[in-house]
Amino acid sequence: MSKSLLLNEEQLDRALTRISHEILERNSGAKNIVLIGLQSRGVFLAKRLASKIINIEKIEVPVGSLDIGLYRDDISTGGAKELKKTEIGFDITDKSVVLVDDVLFTGRTIRAAMDALIDYGRPSQVQLAVLVDRGHRELPIRPDYIGKNIPTSLAQKVEVKLKEENNEDSVYLGEDA
Repeated sequence: MSKSLLLNEEQLDRALTRISHEILERNSGAKNIVLIGLQSRGVFLAKRLASKIINIEKIEVPVGSLDIGLYRDDISTGGAKELKKTEIGFDITDKSVVLVDDVLFTGRTIRAAMDALIDYGRPSQVQLAVLVDRGHRELPIRPDYIGKNIPTSLAQKVEVKLKEENNEDSVYLGEDA
C-alpha cells in the first residue's frame, strides 16, 4: 500500500489550535465546555485541545474519555474490539459537550458515542470535533469542527499517528496498490 502525507506535525498542531479557537468562539468562552475524547486517539486529541484552551482562556476544561464498544451497532457481527476505559469524572448535565475523535467516516461511531454519553447525563448540547472528515456518511451526522476535510474513496484509508501512541504526529492517506 502506498501512502501520502496529508498533515505533518506543524499542520496537525495548527489544525488543533484553530479548532480550539472555534470551540471557544462558538461557546462564548470555556466556562460551560467539557471535552470527551473517543478511545483512543480522540482522548489524546481532547487533552491537546484542553491544553490549548488553557493557554488561550486561562480556564481548565474538564476532559473525559469514552469507549463506545458496547454501543456499536455491529457488535453482533464481531465489530467490537477490546474495551478501553471510559472516564467521565464530572457532571455533563447542562454542559456543552464536545466529542473529539480523530477521523469521521460513516458516522456510526459518533452515533454510538451519543448513545453512550446519555448514560452519563443530559448535556445542553453535543458538538463534534474531528481531526479529519473523510466523507462517506451513512447517518445524518456532521462535525462542528474539522481539522481537515479529505474527500476519499471507499478503498482509501486515513491513518492518524499521534506522538502518544506512535512517536510522531502525522496523517496519511493510504492507497491500495
